Amino acid sequence: MTNTKRTEVLIAGAGIGGLAAALAGARQGWAVTVAEQVAALSEVGAGVQLGPNATRRLHAWGLGEALGQVAFFPNRLQTLDAQSGQVLGTLRLGERAQAHYGAPYATIHRADLHGLLHRAALAAGAQIRLGQAVTHWHEYAQGLDVGLANGERIEAEALVAADGVWSPLRQRLLADGSARFSGHLAYRALVPQADLPAHLRSDQVSVWMGPRLHVVQYPVQAGRSLNLVAIVHGERPEQANSWDHTGHGPALLSAMGAVAPALRERLEAVPEWRLWALHDRSPMSAASQMAQGRVALLGDAAHPMRPYLAQGAGMAIEDAEALADCLSATGTSTAERLQRYAEQRWTRNAQVQARAIRNGQIFHAQGMVALGRNWALRLMGERLMDQPWLYSA
Repeated sequence: MTNTKRTEVLIAGAGIGGLAAALAGARQGWAVTVAEQVAALSEVGAGVQLGPNATRRLHAWGLGEALGQVAFFPNRLQTLDAQSGQVLGTLRLGERAQAHYGAPYATIHRADLHGLLHRAALAAGAQIRLGQAVTHWHEYAQGLDVGLANGERIEAEALVAADGVWSPLRQRLLADGSARFSGHLAYRALVPQADLPAHLRSDQVSVWMGPRLHVVQYPVQAGRSLNLVAIVHGERPEQANSWDHTGHGPALLSAMGAVAPALRERLEAVPEWRLWALHDRSPMSAASQMAQGRVALLGDAAHPMRPYLAQGAGMAIEDAEALADCLSATGTSTAERLQRYAEQRWTRNAQVQARAIRNGQIFHAQGMVALGRNWALRLMGERLMDQPWLYSA
């Protein structure tokens, strides 16, 4: 066993949430160490949508220029009927998002977002240690004694579990079981736009909605690539704990059934799909689900959510800002500061979790409900699609 080392905030997990928390904490002057179980950070993942609520915080952390180099900033979001191909409604983004919310709407590859947070966290002074998983902790009056898988111990003021939807640290803290399978399967793909016929390329966010399915596409990598996500209902596959296994195009097309020719052509143009079984949890019901004592949960470890509001990364970034602000308060104990963080965040996260579930029901509606959805979108369009309660916060 190596000698015990001292840090102020130890973060378990170097995903988007963990790195955002490391950056925000280091900017506040905390000594931050990130312990990540994998030996090397890999460029896996797919596209991410970042609403103004997320990009506003990235800009505040000094990442506006870096974001501008790798993200895409679509001018609109359009909803379409997956069976008829008809446009249902349009939400202006671009300059309108900037004017209304003081920050842009961005689409970005997860690896690009992860990379810019990684570089910024290191530049701010955070230490990132790979191949070192947090396994346990002991809380005592002056702090935490945290154990790593390699036998090392770290003394910390606070431990932040940002270790994802399958978080073992959540189980140690809350013992509330694994995330649940939603019954939905996400087929994901990334295609260079130059490899697509001109009429299949895109500079906007498109959402095709149909019975028990929907498809989202948008540009990433500064517009060079097109990210596609097709979600259908299905059985939980083997290896459901990992998103990065091969999903077959014929299986997806079979699950989609009869869709508009324009949509089917887009799906058939994709050479390879990856399959992800979507898991989530019920919306949060108490602050104790985000922090207890000197241990806090952040991002998917605290509130895994369905992707139908495009806010998984956004809520993790919001968590990171709130955590850093609360930890930097004076006059209270670390446990009290973490309790304040939990109280600030749990209702917001619960609301987003619930709205994401509801959006999925609307996207995948059938029969009269789908007809009502389409009628409402045609009638109200932008007023119905905009989310001021979400983007203004």
